[in-house]
Amino acid sequence: MALRHAVLAALLDEELSGYQLAKSFDLGVANFWHALPQQLYAELAKLEADGLVAGREVVQDTRPNKRMFRVTDAGTAELEQFAAKSAKPSVLRDDLAVMVQASDLIDPGAVVDRLEERAAFARAKAELFDGLLRKFRGGLDEDEFLRRGERVGPYLTCLRGLAFERGNQEWCERVAAVLKERRSARAGD
Repeated sequence: MALRHAVLAALLDEELSGYQLAKSFDLGVANFWHALPQQLYAELAKLEADGLVAGREVVQDTRPNKRMFRVTDAGTAELEQFAAKSAKPSVLRDDLAVMVQASDLIDPGAVVDRLEERAAFARAKAELFDGLLRKFRGGLDEDEFLRRGERVGPYLTCLRGLAFERGNQEWCERVAAVLKERRSARAGD
């Protein structure tokens, strides 16, 4: 997947400025695609040049003018073509996994610290996703929302992000506990 498809998907629901798009990425899209704000601005310019998004300038009295972007019919067609292709499997590239791999031969104390930091981050992110899911559902329970909700795509990707973060948290907590127990057992030898 190219960044362009993630940006197009993020713009499907509403017209956004580059700043709003970056915020949207931080809250929702980042659970399946990471991008820095400068990458998003550059991609918006490319998408506009390719006719996949349309931008318009909004004049503001007390702030600098801003550009708002929306997906064009050509952008929707691009997403259709993208969705028709086979999806590549995900690949895990994680510095923390490398640290854990080496933990038998290095001081595991620093690795445990990193695991605990990541677990706390994952816990906070999972709480954020829980809140987003409640907001998406409004007053509906999940089954009802999934049957009758107007747009379930963002909800379903948020569910994936929630499962990912809960999995990260569980793994980090388990590995930290194992490493602590092994360190204690070695100290007692």
